Amino acid sequence: MIQDSPIRHPHSIARSLARCSSIAFLVILLCFGLTAQAPAPAAPVKKALAAGSSAPTQATGAPEMTAPDVAAFLDGVMPLQLAREDIAGAVVLVVKDSKVLYSQGYGYADVGKKTPVTPDGTLFRPGSVSKLFTWTAVMQLVEQGKLDLDRDVNDYLDFKIPATQPKPITLRNIMTHTSGFEETVKDMWLARPSDIVPIGDYIKAHIPERIFPPGVTPAYSNYATTVAGYIVQRVSGEPFDDYIEHHILGPLGMQHSTFRQPLPDNLSP
Repeated sequence: MIQDSPIRHPHSIARSLARCSSIAFLVILLCFGLTAQAPAPAAPVKKALAAGSSAPTQATGAPEMTAPDVAAFLDGVMPLQLAREDIAGAVVLVVKDSKVLYSQGYGYADVGKKTPVTPDGTLFRPGSVSKLFTWTAVMQLVEQGKLDLDRDVNDYLDFKIPATQPKPITLRNIMTHTSGFEETVKDMWLARPSDIVPIGDYIKAHIPERIFPPGVTPAYSNYATTVAGYIVQRVSGEPFDDYIEHHILGPLGMQHSTFRQPLPDNLSP
């Protein structure tokens, strides 16, 4: 389950496994979600949701990855890792052949109340795993002929990114983190939900320097991802949060995931 952080700008992050339309993201064999609370020394383990056998495969004779194998490995590794890294709780989800093979919670969702983490009942902020949702949205619009990965992104914007480099920035540059922007953190995190502004206002007021030619130097950019999200919003005609719900979360049945800040009433408990 995914929630957007109420203390950062709506698009410095974007969300986990997404597969929509004819786009397929074969993502996340292991997906770790981390809470931002202090750890406890002894953490409960939530039982696995799936099980399987460990028979060899017919084709290769090699052992097949099974839920008991994964459980044995993770039950030995995860408690130690949580303690070492000072993390309160985590969920591990393993997907095999488009099905959930194994899903398990470790540690606490609330340390003070000793509330255990569960795969189906604990919200996590996903950080930059959420960028996959932005890329999925972009590619859906590419499939529809509404976006061109190699076109100057200024053609899709209602403001101009300064032409301080010889080549324009494209969506392909943005999605491969080669836009050339410097990375900045001003106003990426906010003290109050009331301080959040629309993403269009945010990116117009926070244009970073272009320090590398596009397509040349890998340089991670949350700002560029926000630009991509704003382009999705402008080209689709839907607010970005609505687009993600209508075209990704809804079709996937992800009813406990959201980009909205603060949390909707149905998820805030």
